[in-house]
Amino acid sequence: MVKSRRVQVLLILVVLSFLLIHFLPCSNNAHMEEKPSPVHILILSSWRSGSSFTGQIFSQHPSVFYLMEPAWHVWVKMYQNSAKVLHMAVRDLVRSVFQCDMSVFDAYMSSQKKKSDLFQWETSRALCSPPACDSFSRSDIITAGNCKTICGKYPFSKVEEACKTYSHVAIKEVRFFDLKVLYPLLTDPSLNLKIIHLVRDPRAVFRSRENAMADLKRDSNIVVGSQKTKGEMGPYNTMQAICKSHVEIYKAGSQAAPSFLKDRYLLVRYEDIVRDPLARAAQMYRFAELHFTPELQKWVHNITHGKGHGAQAFDIGSRDALRVSQAWRKTLPFQKIEKVQNVCKDAMDLLGYRLVQSEEEQKNMSLDLLFAQN
Repeated sequence: MVKSRRVQVLLILVVLSFLLIHFLPCSNNAHMEEKPSPVHILILSSWRSGSSFTGQIFSQHPSVFYLMEPAWHVWVKMYQNSAKVLHMAVRDLVRSVFQCDMSVFDAYMSSQKKKSDLFQWETSRALCSPPACDSFSRSDIITAGNCKTICGKYPFSKVEEACKTYSHVAIKEVRFFDLKVLYPLLTDPSLNLKIIHLVRDPRAVFRSRENAMADLKRDSNIVVGSQKTKGEMGPYNTMQAICKSHVEIYKAGSQAAPSFLKDRYLLVRYEDIVRDPLARAAQMYRFAELHFTPELQKWVHNITHGKGHGAQAFDIGSRDALRVSQAWRKTLPFQKIEKVQNVCKDAMDLLGYRLVQSEEEQKNMSLDLLFAQN
């Protein structure tokens, strides 16, 4: 009887030991993992495609740390190289920014750098609010002009300090021409990367590039080489390279996508954003695991239903976004439209942009016919 009771006690002790060994560590790990991993968002686009505005949709969110085109610093420093050669350096910089390691900028900026030395830093609400700047609240909608006036004096170390306090890190970049270059980031277990691929009608992009040709000269030289940017065909050569890159990115992200890209690639057309800003912003927020607050809904509506013309590069003030997006139909000669359609036909077919066949059709075709729904 005593022996039987001892056996029972021993069995109970063994069971308790098993439970302690196998279940308590899991409980501790669950407690340690309560804080979710950061979400990383890359807005992948090209120049004059509405990417600055789209970037602001993320920048103004109080959960997002945002940087606009950090690879600008790479291209300025290493402008003698081609875009393809610079892909690796750009990718490494983007990876470091996603991990909030801003020491990567040491290779491209002076040792005495300040926060205000960062390209277009004032377009980042996160760099205009605590801990990067104490003059605004993190929940404020902050204009670049107000931020630049007040928040420029803070040290560069505040960039990294601020980044580490956010649940989402978003980057807008126009200097990737191949999605496969980003595969190492998409398979990196330390990153939770989602790609938003923003495209715009090549005819609208071309018209907008004409208005900013001087600002884009260095970038165009890197994209196609200085010889190909010269002469009458120079602008079309650049457009051809840009359109080709969009085709390749779209195919890699949608048509022949590897398994690790499942639910991590989203194609968005700028024209669809300006036709229904609230719906498309909500779509992008869902994709990025962000809540679309009433304050942000109001901001998105107001900034797309203003009276501005959006004529200046990086201008993200209030405008009649739908009208601005269609300005090319009234200002771009049909001869130029034909040339753009010729060099960008594959991209237009794939991304749902209809060709126009005559000057009359250019002026009169309805939006529903001009842009097929995805």
